[in-house]
Amino acid sequence: MASNDLNAIAKAMVTPGRGILAADESTGTIGRRFDSINVENVEENRRAYRDMLFTSKGIGDWCSGVILYDETLRQKSADGTSFVDLLNKNGVLPGIKVDAGTKALPFCPNELVTEGLDGLQKRCAEYAKLGAKFAKWRAVIDIGADIPSTTCIAANAHALARYAAICQEAGIVPIVEPEVLMDGDHTIERCEQVTEWTLNAVFEALYMNRVSLEGSVLKPSMVISGKKCPQQASVQEVAERTVRTLKRTVPAAVAGIAFLSGGQADEVATAHLDAMNKLGNNPWPLSYSYGRALQQPSLKAWRGQSANVAAAQAALAHRGRMNSLASLGKYSAALEAQK
Repeated sequence: MASNDLNAIAKAMVTPGRGILAADESTGTIGRRFDSINVENVEENRRAYRDMLFTSKGIGDWCSGVILYDETLRQKSADGTSFVDLLNKNGVLPGIKVDAGTKALPFCPNELVTEGLDGLQKRCAEYAKLGAKFAKWRAVIDIGADIPSTTCIAANAHALARYAAICQEAGIVPIVEPEVLMDGDHTIERCEQVTEWTLNAVFEALYMNRVSLEGSVLKPSMVISGKKCPQQASVQEVAERTVRTLKRTVPAAVAGIAFLSGGQADEVATAHLDAMNKLGNNPWPLSYSYGRALQQPSLKAWRGQSANVAAAQAALAHRGRMNSLASLGKYSAALEAQK
């Protein structure tokens, strides 16, 4: 695929006012979500849940793309339409999670590296034929006593870059996701330091692997206090530190930035994104690629019951609208009451 085609897809993924729905939970992860609402983790329930999400009226108004899991990419809606065709019909790009999860990193206690490079070229070729326009690979960087190590950051940056190059070779836009975890008791200052270190390593690796930045999207974590930190930073401080770090590390050539929520509460993730966009003067669009922060209210409303589909879709649409406004810097907490 020509690089300008990749560039056009990447640009479409970060269209102003639209973001990416992360619905790529593995079978195990969706099982934990289902446990919270007492729904059995079987294929039909997983299909029905994703069907509810993807058939939500007006999904294309706030959603530019959906990240799917391998199983979901091959599934169909209740009327027999493939999810890929359903999303395309609504102007939403179908994407695919391609990593194989995290494993312990040898000789680096309490640190992880993401696997899945073996056979990735073949898988990407198949996913492209199935209709995937973009892909996602998540790397995990934890903050703790004596971590992260240089080894961990270098290993994960290299894997992200190799993945991105393989995707682009197959005509698929890579979402590059280096997540600095917000678990722990670290300060926001420590998070900023580690995030800057991580992003510098990632973009050096992308350059070394000849990845086209114009045909890629960055999915970073925000610079935020650890969950257990006694001093939690304000929304404004999170916004200012995050944007400052990105301007120090992310080339302007990148098509756009779609933040992960990383376990933040729904409305908090929205407020942080809005505050960043209100700062203005950014070289790239600042958008969202949220999983739980978009889905959680909808999941609670659905509870596995077909009678609850309308209420669940309304909850999803509301969070979509709120984040759409936040990506334009037009959100306010008062709008949350307008459901």
